[in-house]
Amino acid sequence: MQILDERLHADPSRVVLRPFHLGWQAKNAPGGRALRLVEDVASLSEEQVAAEYERVRRDFAERHWQTEQMFAERFEEVEEGLGIDCSGFSETRKRLLGAFFCHEYTYAAAALMNPSIVPHPDQSGIREGAVRFVMSLRAVGEGHISSIVFREGIAEDDGGFALWPQSAFATSVELDDASLALSDGSVTVHRHAESSLSNTVIFPITEQQQNGLEDLRLVRFDHGGGDYEWIGTYTAYSGHSIRSELLRTRDFRRFVLEPIEGEAGRNKGMALFPEKIGGQYAMIGRQDGKNLFLLKSDRLDCWDSEGVLLMEPAYPWEFIQIGNCGCPIRTDEGWILLTHGVGAMRKYSLGCALLDLDDPSKVIGRTKEPVLTAVDADRAGYVPNVVYTCGALRVGERLLIPYGISDSAVGFATVEIDELLDLMR
Repeated sequence: MQILDERLHADPSRVVLRPFHLGWQAKNAPGGRALRLVEDVASLSEEQVAAEYERVRRDFAERHWQTEQMFAERFEEVEEGLGIDCSGFSETRKRLLGAFFCHEYTYAAAALMNPSIVPHPDQSGIREGAVRFVMSLRAVGEGHISSIVFREGIAEDDGGFALWPQSAFATSVELDDASLALSDGSVTVHRHAESSLSNTVIFPITEQQQNGLEDLRLVRFDHGGGDYEWIGTYTAYSGHSIRSELLRTRDFRRFVLEPIEGEAGRNKGMALFPEKIGGQYAMIGRQDGKNLFLLKSDRLDCWDSEGVLLMEPAYPWEFIQIGNCGCPIRTDEGWILLTHGVGAMRKYSLGCALLDLDDPSKVIGRTKEPVLTAVDADRAGYVPNVVYTCGALRVGERLLIPYGISDSAVGFATVEIDELLDLMR
């Protein structure tokens, strides 16, 4: 396996403009505080409003995309949400009030980690052997809250790759129906039509998600007949409980976020196969905190069975627990399943298993030694001695593997598929 030089790090300069204390955050706000803020802004003279708004505009207009328009839109949300009549406000006063109900959030200041990677929906204009890709990452910001961010790029069949640049501005997705912000069910969000995917952030929205969207495992799912859907499983953390949920999209412009029902959905780390197996959906998951299980279901959103035991820890580097590292990857020889193992001193390492194509409950082989482990500089970070990935990309006869480094940064490795197969024979 070849470790590549590219590294992605946490970046406190990446900020996004967000609503301030509405939605689920409002539950902890003292009663009447929002209305008092409106009254305070209403009490200012027009001269004071103009001076204060110019101060805000000077401080923040160049730090965000369409800043003043966002202030105006935020004002409309506040007016409707509080049920107040601000028809007598000047346009400047409205935008100033909108600014009071916004704040900057550093969504990737603490960590950037645990990536997954899939073919991009748009493969036009790509030379033979190359693959345009979408990579998701877990970004950790203020309050240690996790959100989902993306990077786009092109991978080459020789193991190289290039990431598309990000602009200075990041934007958050928006709810199609703002009334569902407190929902415990399915919600649909969309990115702004003029914002690129590489500058888009998906923040927690519902009650269950409020403390983080963690470790998205994306897969391009083949429904047959050239009908592809990009589906990801992730952990929704409320602050006191976890639940597995699905992210579903066909174009990375609109996303459905929906709970996984059933017994298996109460656990984390579920990874979907990229196609049905024997007429059913299939996943790999860790249902008991230690071992890997094969799960099957007739519905994508409901997994009642805890499945059948697939793999137990077999070697010292995985004695504490094993888990999947993303969705299985189809090869002629079988499904390649990247795994992680936890050994002494809670050191994480990546391994690999090969499952039968027609009956993935059959383990054909597995690596006896780690294929990637934390060494040297990769050992240092927020959580030391960890390497972890939520998925790899097949590019020709190689895999491109982005991976989290000690819960702090992201590195990249590439390996020939035959090399992995040889390690499992």
